[in-house]
Amino acid sequence: MKVSIDLGLTGQGVSAALDLEELLATRLLVQGNSGSGKSHLLRRLLEQSVPWVQQAIIDPEGDFVTFAERYGHVVVDASRNEADLHRIASRVRQHRVSVVLDMEGLDSEQQMRAAAAFLGGLFDAERDHWYPMLVVVDEAQLFAPAVGGEVSDETRKASLGAMTNLMCRGRKRGLAGVIATQRLAKLAKNVAAEASNFLMGRTFLDIDMARAADLLGMERRQAEMFRDLQSGHFIALGPALSRRPLPVKIGGVETGARSVSPKLLPLPGPMEGGDAQDLIFTAAPDEERILPPPRRAPAPVPTADILTQLARATRIPATAAPAAPAMEPEERQAAIDLALREILTDPEAGFRTAAVLYQDFLVRCRIRRITGEPLSLRAFRRRLAIAHAGIDSAELDKEGSPWGEVIAMAGQLPEDMQSVFLVLARAAFETQPCPSDAAVAHAYGSRSSGRARRILAYMEEQGAIVCRTDGRGQRIVAIPGLAWETAPGDPNAPYAAVPHGEAAE
Repeated sequence: MKVSIDLGLTGQGVSAALDLEELLATRLLVQGNSGSGKSHLLRRLLEQSVPWVQQAIIDPEGDFVTFAERYGHVVVDASRNEADLHRIASRVRQHRVSVVLDMEGLDSEQQMRAAAAFLGGLFDAERDHWYPMLVVVDEAQLFAPAVGGEVSDETRKASLGAMTNLMCRGRKRGLAGVIATQRLAKLAKNVAAEASNFLMGRTFLDIDMARAADLLGMERRQAEMFRDLQSGHFIALGPALSRRPLPVKIGGVETGARSVSPKLLPLPGPMEGGDAQDLIFTAAPDEERILPPPRRAPAPVPTADILTQLARATRIPATAAPAAPAMEPEERQAAIDLALREILTDPEAGFRTAAVLYQDFLVRCRIRRITGEPLSLRAFRRRLAIAHAGIDSAELDKEGSPWGEVIAMAGQLPEDMQSVFLVLARAAFETQPCPSDAAVAHAYGSRSSGRARRILAYMEEQGAIVCRTDGRGQRIVAIPGLAWETAPGDPNAPYAAVPHGEAAE
């Protein structure tokens, strides 16, 4: 059965039809600067195809959540962890439910991780569930960047790999990629090149106009036409659209985005200087300080399983070298603590991923011929957080030691925040000055003071700590339930590394 979607009108005033079956087999690329009508085009395409095909919308700005009320799409909050998103995507394919992955409020790295996990779940679905699905990715340059940006290489590779699978190998699994971008030059070429259908809107930069002309098979001198296109007008080409470049004016839509184009409004009338200052500098009685918690997802569990298997597989067989004598538990514990302290002496260790540090730890354990089952990745993260706070294993084993309770309290927080909590608890236990924002960021594995402040706000919101400021603007952190409190500390002080080996002594 052939199904045609009405996109709008061509330059001759006739209906611009898009062959939906052909689109499912050949994929689509939409390009246009901000304000060119790109999101309007996607909305028109989705609305027209709702009765015919299952849809999944990767929505970085939360503009398409309005489809839930009008068409029954399920909105999936992307702040879930990656394992949950992967499983949800598999169920989406199994039950043929149309969804919107809402990423509003996440930073760029979190969005890339969420998109990679969700697209991976769609791609890895069982063969019996390979039903046709339209997968629309808005702002695709965020998830398949042409060059590395501020995100980690691990995140970029995962997101780019998921987008490549969608556009290169998704067809056999029933996935039809529709990607939209503001800048062709910022989109990875191997992702853009897999599309056979194109809708090119208004653009101004020479490099983007040249790439658009190349994709449409036009001469470079004709590229200037993209500057003159009005909002909502596109040049269409492809087996599902037209065999020759065809001007198209996109038709109307039934749903609207939550965000709208800015409109000029008159300013309020003049007011007295004192009144204006009161409005700006005085908090309203019902005003609350809103600090969204960081939504960084923990590493997927399967990674720990893989690393543990690798650790077991790379141990030297007993026949290759004399077996190491069994170590006493205390001796083994001391050797592990020493390996952890050596890792932390590297000033860049805090900014490396847990997986990289774990491999370094396993190598050090083999060099020292530490016997027994190697620590799992989860156990390693916990021990690393304890070592980073300068807490020695001997302190944990002492009778009546409060550190067991402190570590249990840390376990209620996300894994990537436990090191921060233990560093604060250590400072409070010894009545040391409160760690600065830079020290908190370093414990978290970041260089961002803003992120450090958000972490502290989140931990206080969860009841793990209590923060207050004295009359000099110095910060004090207390641990509820233990009556521990840090000395006042300057939150803006630079980070000063303390050698872990010396601290342990």
